[in-house]
Amino acid sequence: MKNWIEKLSEFRKKQQPVALVTVTKCLGSTPCVVGSRMLITQDKQLFGTIGGGKLEFLATQEAMKALQENRIIESSYTLGPEFEQCCGGKVEFMIEPMNQSPELFLFGAGHIGCEIAKLLVDTPFKVNLIDSRKDWFNDFALDESITCCEVNIDDFKTFRDVVKWGKNCYVLVLTHDHSIDFEIVAMALQNDTKYLGLIGSKTKKVRFNNMLIKDMNIPEGMSNVVCPIGLQIGGDTPKEIAISVVAQLLEVHYRNEE
Repeated sequence: MKNWIEKLSEFRKKQQPVALVTVTKCLGSTPCVVGSRMLITQDKQLFGTIGGGKLEFLATQEAMKALQENRIIESSYTLGPEFEQCCGGKVEFMIEPMNQSPELFLFGAGHIGCEIAKLLVDTPFKVNLIDSRKDWFNDFALDESITCCEVNIDDFKTFRDVVKWGKNCYVLVLTHDHSIDFEIVAMALQNDTKYLGLIGSKTKKVRFNNMLIKDMNIPEGMSNVVCPIGLQIGGDTPKEIAISVVAQLLEVHYRNEE
Protein backbone atom coordinates (compact mmCIF):
# COMPACT_ATOMS: atom_id res chain seq x y z
CA MET A 1 0.00 0.00 0.00
CA LYS A 2 1.91 3.01 -1.27
CA ASN A 3 -0.36 5.76 0.01
CA TRP A 4 -0.93 4.37 3.52
CA ILE A 5 0.36 7.52 5.23
CA GLU A 6 -2.13 9.72 3.38
CA LYS A 7 -4.96 7.25 4.00
CA LEU A 8 -4.08 7.00 7.68
CA SER A 9 -4.07 10.79 7.87
CA GLU A 10 -7.61 10.84 6.47
CA PHE A 11 -8.80 8.48 9.18
CA ARG A 12 -7.00 10.50 11.83
CA LYS A 13 -8.75 13.71 10.76
CA LYS A 14 -12.08 11.89 11.08
CA GLN A 15 -10.95 10.40 14.42
CA GLN A 16 -11.86 7.00 13.02
CA PRO A 17 -10.10 4.02 14.64
CA VAL A 18 -8.27 1.72 12.23
CA ALA A 19 -5.73 -1.08 12.50
CA LEU A 20 -2.45 -0.81 10.59
CA VAL A 21 -1.09 -4.20 9.51
CA THR A 22 2.62 -4.26 8.56
CA VAL A 23 4.46 -7.31 7.27
CA THR A 24 7.69 -7.53 9.29
CA LYS A 25 9.24 -10.78 8.01
CA CYS A 26 8.88 -13.10 5.01
CA LEU A 27 10.59 -16.48 4.81
CA GLY A 28 10.48 -18.64 1.71
CA SER A 29 7.79 -18.15 -0.92
CA THR A 30 5.10 -15.70 0.22
CA PRO A 31 2.37 -13.62 -1.48
CA CYS A 32 3.74 -10.39 0.03
CA VAL A 33 7.02 -8.66 0.86
CA VAL A 34 8.44 -7.09 3.99
CA GLY A 35 6.87 -3.66 4.40
CA SER A 36 3.54 -4.59 2.79
CA ARG A 37 0.80 -2.71 4.62
CA MET A 38 -2.96 -2.81 4.98
CA LEU A 39 -5.46 -0.68 6.89
CA ILE A 40 -8.55 -2.30 8.42
CA THR A 41 -11.53 -0.37 9.78
CA GLN A 42 -13.84 -1.43 12.61
CA ASP A 43 -16.43 -2.53 10.04
CA LYS A 44 -13.77 -4.71 8.34
CA GLN A 45 -13.12 -2.57 5.28
CA LEU A 46 -9.67 -3.27 3.84
CA PHE A 47 -7.34 -0.74 2.24
CA GLY A 48 -4.24 -2.24 0.68
CA THR A 49 -3.25 -5.90 0.84
CA ILE A 50 -0.82 -8.31 2.46
CA GLY A 51 -1.49 -11.11 -0.01
CA GLY A 52 -5.21 -11.86 0.10
CA GLY A 53 -6.92 -15.15 0.94
CA LYS A 54 -6.98 -16.71 4.38
CA LEU A 55 -3.95 -14.70 5.50
CA GLU A 56 -5.93 -11.46 5.20
CA PHE A 57 -8.99 -13.11 6.76
CA LEU A 58 -6.95 -14.04 9.85
CA ALA A 59 -5.27 -10.62 9.90
CA THR A 60 -8.73 -9.03 9.92
CA GLN A 61 -9.80 -11.16 12.88
CA GLU A 62 -6.62 -10.18 14.75
CA ALA A 63 -7.20 -6.53 13.82
CA MET A 64 -10.65 -6.58 15.43
CA LYS A 65 -9.07 -7.90 18.61
CA ALA A 66 -6.32 -5.27 18.49
CA LEU A 67 -8.90 -2.49 18.11
CA GLN A 68 -11.15 -3.88 20.81
CA GLU A 69 -8.32 -4.29 23.33
CA ASN A 70 -6.39 -1.24 22.05
CA ARG A 71 -3.06 -3.09 21.98
CA ILE A 72 -0.41 -4.12 19.45
CA ILE A 73 -0.59 -7.74 18.26
CA GLU A 74 2.21 -9.67 16.54
CA SER A 75 1.31 -12.77 14.52
CA SER A 76 3.14 -15.44 12.55
CA TYR A 77 1.69 -17.89 10.00
CA THR A 78 3.14 -20.70 7.93
CA LEU A 79 1.38 -20.84 4.59
CA GLY A 80 0.58 -24.53 4.31
CA PRO A 81 -2.40 -26.51 2.93
CA GLU A 82 -4.79 -25.04 5.52
CA PHE A 83 -4.27 -21.67 3.82
CA GLU A 84 -5.14 -23.22 0.46
CA GLN A 85 -1.69 -22.16 -0.68
CA CYS A 86 1.22 -24.35 -1.67
CA CYS A 87 4.02 -21.78 -1.33
CA GLY A 88 4.94 -23.02 2.13
CA GLY A 89 6.50 -19.75 3.21
CA LYS A 90 6.16 -17.97 6.52
CA VAL A 91 4.77 -14.48 7.12
CA GLU A 92 5.05 -12.38 10.27
CA PHE A 93 3.17 -9.15 10.73
CA MET A 94 2.37 -6.54 13.36
CA ILE A 95 -1.06 -4.99 13.92
CA GLU A 96 -1.22 -1.54 15.48
CA PRO A 97 -4.49 0.08 16.62
CA MET A 98 -4.48 3.70 15.48
CA ASN A 99 -6.51 6.80 16.39
CA GLN A 100 -7.48 5.36 19.76
CA SER A 101 -5.83 7.85 22.08
CA PRO A 102 -7.27 8.01 25.60
CA GLU A 103 -9.75 10.86 26.09
CA LEU A 104 -10.39 12.42 29.50
CA PHE A 105 -13.69 14.03 30.42
CA LEU A 106 -12.95 16.05 33.53
CA PHE A 107 -16.03 17.38 35.33
CA GLY A 108 -15.09 20.35 37.50
CA ALA A 109 -12.85 23.19 36.33
CA GLY A 110 -11.69 24.21 39.78
CA HIS A 111 -8.11 24.54 41.02
CA ILE A 112 -7.34 20.81 40.93
CA GLY A 113 -9.22 20.21 37.67
CA CYS A 114 -7.30 22.95 35.89
CA GLU A 115 -3.97 21.69 37.22
CA ILE A 116 -4.78 18.18 35.96
CA ALA A 117 -5.67 19.55 32.52
CA LYS A 118 -2.44 21.54 32.32
CA LEU A 119 -0.27 18.60 33.37
CA LEU A 120 -1.79 16.35 30.69
CA VAL A 121 -0.72 18.66 27.85
CA ASP A 122 1.79 16.84 25.60
CA THR A 123 0.72 13.41 26.90
CA PRO A 124 -1.35 10.85 24.95
CA PHE A 125 -4.53 12.19 26.59
CA LYS A 126 -7.02 14.42 24.85
CA VAL A 127 -8.55 16.56 27.61
CA ASN A 128 -12.10 17.91 27.89
CA LEU A 129 -12.57 20.27 30.84
CA ILE A 130 -16.27 20.48 31.76
CA ASP A 131 -18.16 22.77 34.14
CA SER A 132 -21.82 23.69 34.76
CA ARG A 133 -21.18 27.16 36.18
CA LYS A 134 -22.39 29.81 33.75
CA ASP A 135 -19.68 31.75 31.90
CA TRP A 136 -17.07 29.95 34.02
CA PHE A 137 -14.59 29.69 31.16
CA ASN A 138 -14.76 33.34 30.08
CA ASP A 139 -11.45 34.33 31.65
CA PHE A 140 -9.61 31.01 31.35
CA ALA A 141 -6.20 30.88 29.66
CA LEU A 142 -5.46 27.23 28.93
CA ASP A 143 -3.47 25.42 26.27
CA GLU A 144 -5.32 25.29 22.96
CA SER A 145 -5.24 21.48 23.05
CA ILE A 146 -7.67 21.53 26.02
CA THR A 147 -11.36 21.62 25.11
CA CYS A 148 -13.53 23.61 27.51
CA CYS A 149 -17.22 22.63 27.67
CA GLU A 150 -20.03 24.36 29.54
CA VAL A 151 -22.95 22.07 30.42
CA ASN A 152 -26.42 23.01 31.65
CA ILE A 153 -27.27 21.97 35.19
CA ASP A 154 -30.98 22.24 34.32
CA ASP A 155 -30.61 19.71 31.50
CA PHE A 156 -28.55 16.72 32.63
CA LYS A 157 -28.64 15.31 29.11
CA THR A 158 -25.94 17.87 28.27
CA PHE A 159 -23.65 16.13 30.78
CA ARG A 160 -24.18 12.74 29.13
CA ASP A 161 -23.92 14.01 25.57
CA VAL A 162 -20.59 15.78 26.09
CA VAL A 163 -18.85 12.45 26.80
CA LYS A 164 -17.64 10.01 24.13
CA TRP A 165 -18.31 6.79 26.01
CA GLY A 166 -16.20 3.73 25.24
CA LYS A 167 -13.03 1.81 25.98
CA ASN A 168 -10.85 4.92 25.56
CA CYS A 169 -13.05 7.06 27.82
CA TYR A 170 -11.65 8.29 31.14
CA VAL A 171 -13.97 10.22 33.47
CA LEU A 172 -12.91 12.30 36.46
CA VAL A 173 -15.51 13.80 38.78
CA LEU A 174 -14.50 16.73 40.99
CA THR A 175 -17.18 19.39 40.71
CA HIS A 176 -18.08 22.10 43.25
CA ASP A 177 -21.25 20.25 44.34
CA HIS A 178 -21.55 16.77 45.91
CA SER A 179 -25.03 16.25 44.46
CA ILE A 180 -23.69 16.90 40.94
CA ASP A 181 -20.81 14.53 41.64
CA PHE A 182 -23.27 11.81 42.54
CA GLU A 183 -25.40 12.28 39.43
CA ILE A 184 -22.33 12.13 37.17
CA VAL A 185 -21.01 8.98 38.86
CA ALA A 186 -24.41 7.28 38.56
CA MET A 187 -24.59 8.27 34.89
CA ALA A 188 -21.05 7.07 34.14
CA LEU A 189 -21.64 3.69 35.79
CA GLN A 190 -24.40 3.05 33.28
CA ASN A 191 -22.09 3.72 30.33
CA ASP A 192 -18.81 2.28 29.05
CA THR A 193 -15.60 3.79 30.47
CA LYS A 194 -11.98 2.75 30.86
CA TYR A 195 -11.55 4.67 34.11
CA LEU A 196 -13.99 6.41 36.45
CA GLY A 197 -12.58 8.43 39.31
CA LEU A 198 -14.20 10.54 42.03
CA ILE A 199 -12.46 13.01 44.30
CA GLY A 200 -13.44 12.61 47.93
CA SER A 201 -12.92 10.92 51.26
CA LYS A 202 -13.64 7.36 52.32
CA THR A 203 -16.77 8.70 54.02
CA LYS A 204 -18.00 10.18 50.74
CA LYS A 205 -17.31 6.87 49.01
CA VAL A 206 -19.38 4.92 51.56
CA ARG A 207 -22.25 7.43 51.33
CA PHE A 208 -22.30 7.32 47.54
CA ASN A 209 -22.05 3.52 47.60
CA ASN A 210 -25.18 3.23 49.73
CA MET A 211 -27.08 5.74 47.59
CA LEU A 212 -26.14 3.97 44.35
CA ILE A 213 -27.34 0.62 45.66
CA LYS A 214 -30.51 1.79 47.42
CA ASP A 215 -31.64 4.78 45.37
CA MET A 216 -30.26 4.05 41.89
CA ASN A 217 -30.54 0.24 41.91
CA ILE A 218 -26.90 -0.13 40.88
CA PRO A 219 -25.91 -3.31 42.80
CA GLU A 220 -22.16 -2.91 42.33
CA GLY A 221 -22.26 0.48 44.03
CA MET A 222 -18.85 2.17 44.05
CA SER A 223 -16.86 -1.00 43.36
CA ASN A 224 -15.97 0.22 39.84
CA VAL A 225 -15.15 3.79 40.91
CA VAL A 226 -11.66 4.92 41.94
CA CYS A 227 -12.13 6.96 45.12
CA PRO A 228 -10.06 8.62 46.47
CA ILE A 229 -8.31 9.39 43.19
CA GLY A 230 -4.56 9.59 42.63
CA LEU A 231 -1.51 7.64 43.71
CA GLN A 232 -0.60 7.90 47.36
CA ILE A 233 2.58 9.96 46.89
CA GLY A 234 1.91 12.60 49.53
CA GLY A 235 1.18 16.32 49.28
CA ASP A 236 -2.13 18.15 49.51
CA THR A 237 -1.80 21.28 47.37
CA PRO A 238 -3.86 21.43 44.15
CA LYS A 239 -0.76 20.86 42.03
CA GLU A 240 0.48 17.96 44.16
CA ILE A 241 -2.94 16.29 44.09
CA ALA A 242 -3.08 16.86 40.32
CA ILE A 243 0.35 15.24 39.89
CA SER A 244 -0.83 12.16 41.79
CA VAL A 245 -3.99 11.93 39.65
CA VAL A 246 -2.14 12.39 36.36
CA ALA A 247 0.36 9.72 37.41
CA GLN A 248 -2.54 7.33 38.03
CA LEU A 249 -4.16 8.10 34.67
CA LEU A 250 -0.89 7.48 32.84
CA GLU A 251 -0.33 4.29 34.82
CA VAL A 252 -3.75 2.95 33.75
CA HIS A 253 -3.14 3.96 30.13
CA TYR A 254 0.32 2.45 29.78
CA ARG A 255 -0.55 -0.67 31.76
CA ASN A 256 -3.22 -1.30 29.10
CA GLU A 257 -0.55 -1.12 26.37
CA GLU A 258 1.76 -3.74 27.90
